[in-house]
Amino acid sequence: MTVDADPARVRAEAVPLTRVRPAIRIGPFSAVRRISVLLTVIALAIAVFVLFAIDISVGAFQIPLGRVLDVLGGAGTRAQRFVILESRLPRAVTAVIAGAGLGLAGAVSQSILRNPLASPDVLGIGTGASFAAVAVIGSGTAGTGLAATTGVPLAALGGGLLTAAVIYLLAWRRDGAGSAGVSGIRLVLIGIGVNTMLTAGVSWLLTLTSRTDAARAQLWLTGSLDGADWSRTVPAAIGLAVVLAGAAASARTLAALRFGDETVRALGVRVQTAQALLVGSAVIAAALATAAVGPLTFVGLAAPQIARRLLRLPGEPVLGSALCGALIVLAADIAARTVVPVDLPVGIVTAACGAPLLLFLLVRINRKAARS
Repeated sequence: MTVDADPARVRAEAVPLTRVRPAIRIGPFSAVRRISVLLTVIALAIAVFVLFAIDISVGAFQIPLGRVLDVLGGAGTRAQRFVILESRLPRAVTAVIAGAGLGLAGAVSQSILRNPLASPDVLGIGTGASFAAVAVIGSGTAGTGLAATTGVPLAALGGGLLTAAVIYLLAWRRDGAGSAGVSGIRLVLIGIGVNTMLTAGVSWLLTLTSRTDAARAQLWLTGSLDGADWSRTVPAAIGLAVVLAGAAASARTLAALRFGDETVRALGVRVQTAQALLVGSAVIAAALATAAVGPLTFVGLAAPQIARRLLRLPGEPVLGSALCGALIVLAADIAARTVVPVDLPVGIVTAACGAPLLLFLLVRINRKAARS
């Protein structure tokens, strides 16, 4: 006589145990150890350095990569050091900062809003910065002296922060249960509307300015690295380093926010406070990048999606997105100076390459919605 086994017990024994990943703990901070993710991040960092050196080597006359590395290591003649350190190095460093800032901003905003289309340029942050910068350029007060180097970046930074604050306040609502907060889809829709209004405002400002100021503003609006210098690069680098450190320290909260408000509250996290701090860090990063180089479209949209697929993670990684953003801007700057006979603003290359990605994401979202 045989006794049949309990089917539920058989199924439970057939299910393999989930492998527990080892973790790294440093004081109050801990992280799951994933070798493949670590190796991919190291590979991305190496790729950034290679493109960084290539970006310095190309220009009106080519400089061998070996000579570039020698000068960066402290060797080289006086003329070589002047060309590389004073002329081309600020441009390459600015490209890295702008790309990393936009990639970081895109990763944070897409994670919080749980929407792959939620990037700073789509939400109107970059357009707000552009509106303020064009207003300063058109006023004629940023042409000489200290205002020539700090007026436009400061105006762009203030415009981006003010636009983000307005969008966040307009998206704030209290539901029927009495809880107040910001809905992701509401914030995206309001951001798109504000972006459209500010785009019209920029065009209106251009019609009011003189021909010379309009040409100067139009050049800034294309997103160009031609005017990069240490006076803009150093403050942007310091600000981005602070924001990146804060976002990296909040990686656990950011990961929890991807699962929804209820899960976050169950983990003991104050949802609105965490959202406001992380959104603020994303806005500052995007505004710093825009202030340094002008608006670069689609970088904040593309970098997190590329990083998520390369690292094979469920959400948009902060550090990986920053590295991918730097890679995109460096590659676009190299292409803008080598592929076509004339130098193009880097913003034109990122816009041309980012538009197909936006269409791909829209088609992918529509297909996913149709299956659900």
